[in-house]
Amino acid sequence: MTNLAIDIGNTRAKLGLFQGENLVDKVVWPEWGIKDFSTYTTNHTVESVILSSTAGSKAEELDDFLRSRFRYLKLDHLTPLPILNTYKTPETLGKDRLAAVVGAQALFPEKTCLVIDAGTCITLDVLESGTTFLGGNISPGLDMRLNAMHTFTAALPRVEKGPFGGWIGDRTETALRNGAQWGALLEIEGMISLAREHFGEIIVILTGGDADFLANQLKSEIFAASDLVLQGLNKILIHNVKHLA
Repeated sequence: MTNLAIDIGNTRAKLGLFQGENLVDKVVWPEWGIKDFSTYTTNHTVESVILSSTAGSKAEELDDFLRSRFRYLKLDHLTPLPILNTYKTPETLGKDRLAAVVGAQALFPEKTCLVIDAGTCITLDVLESGTTFLGGNISPGLDMRLNAMHTFTAALPRVEKGPFGGWIGDRTETALRNGAQWGALLEIEGMISLAREHFGEIIVILTGGDADFLANQLKSEIFAASDLVLQGLNKILIHNVKHLA
């Protein structure tokens, strides 16, 4: 069974081609159009497709294209899952958060996991005993923190991410960078500590665009999984494929 998992954010598209549960090809498009998907699915044998998207009207055209050509599943809050979702507002739960938690189940069945996605926002989500999504927390990501300090003040400059230095900034540039980067890092470390105090043994999985940037700075033991969302989407597709037209 050949599955295509598609994860679309505001601009970028990530595609994972799976043979069963094995990821055999991955591509990332900074920008995309229907022609890109037409070419990719022509050049690769694809039987079933799952789409997770936050791209609004642009994704509706893609939805029509995929629905007319494949066994197709569009992920939403009503999609049957291989886990129990106890989140009280499932209709507002980010699809990438949900897929990442299912991806954690695929990697560590029956284990309690803390899934940290360091992207535009930093999300921390808990999967208990490989079966139950309890929820989690959301805070600004690194770029959002740096942008906000510049945008919402009159005098502070916009600085870019950079190497972690001493935790005390010796000029405005390093003070801003430290506040964003060390602040996020210590927040993540603190949440990991809280999770371990509450659950005891827990597996920490780090994914997202800033995962590599943060991973080497974290003192806590973590498992890096750059394809976690795609793996979760594929598992959701496998869970539903028998019922697809």
